[in-house]
Amino acid sequence: MAALKRYKGITPGRRGMTVVPYKELLSTGNNPKKSLTKGKKNTSGRNGFGRLTSRFRGGGVKRKYRQVDFVYDKKDIPAKIETIEYDPYRSSFISLVCYRDGERRYVLTPKGVVVGDEMIVAEKAEIKSGNRVALKNVPVGTFVFAVEAKPGAGARFARSAGNAIEVVAHDEGKVNLKMPSSEIRKVSEDCFATIGQASNEHHKLVTIGKAGRARKMGRRPRVRGAAMNPVDHPHGGGEGKAGRGHRRARTKWGKPSGKGQKTRNPKKYSNGMIVKRRKVKSTANNKN
Repeated sequence: MAALKRYKGITPGRRGMTVVPYKELLSTGNNPKKSLTKGKKNTSGRNGFGRLTSRFRGGGVKRKYRQVDFVYDKKDIPAKIETIEYDPYRSSFISLVCYRDGERRYVLTPKGVVVGDEMIVAEKAEIKSGNRVALKNVPVGTFVFAVEAKPGAGARFARSAGNAIEVVAHDEGKVNLKMPSSEIRKVSEDCFATIGQASNEHHKLVTIGKAGRARKMGRRPRVRGAAMNPVDHPHGGGEGKAGRGHRRARTKWGKPSGKGQKTRNPKKYSNGMIVKRRKVKSTANNKN
């Protein structure tokens, strides 16, 4: 993997700024396959009712959506990787693959593959990076990504850059998976997963560097709760730089947030599939 590109600190915004060296990692420019793209409206963090569900989002440059195949329903047909491309809607790279019957699709790119490599989706396939195999045929200790939550439902877990899930056990029709968060959960052994690790693992090390770059990405300025008035946020108010006034951090709506607190719904439908909860940091001694 090529190292991150660093700029000379000729301006405050450039100082410390880093980018992924796309020219060294990708095989093509910004022109995706037209038949596999479509326009997508920027929702600016709003749901179908127009209500804000994700704050501090909006603006950004216009982007073209690539239709990535997460279902992988073309089984037992070998495919060859033709390109490795950038996708503005996800952190990992995508690849255009051509199946032996002539059909082309976009799929997530595994780490380490190059143009010309072959991959296949099959219940029993060779355990090599890029192949998609049923979990019941994946040995313990193998790392996978783009894992299904239910058989045939399409990839749900570990799809972002650098993510990988470890297969830790096979037990009575279930497979225990160790998630990137350290959580261990069960899924059906009939679920499919791609062998290897998602590409662009250095994505998490990128330093944005300046506000203008964040605005182009659709990220608006984030306002701290402590800088607001009491009517706007539970952390707001007080004279000067005051503490939040209560032991645990809260969201704008008074729910527990961050700092290692448990935020999962205790009645969530999939709680029974969790073998071991993810590790969280204690906030017992955090008074602010």
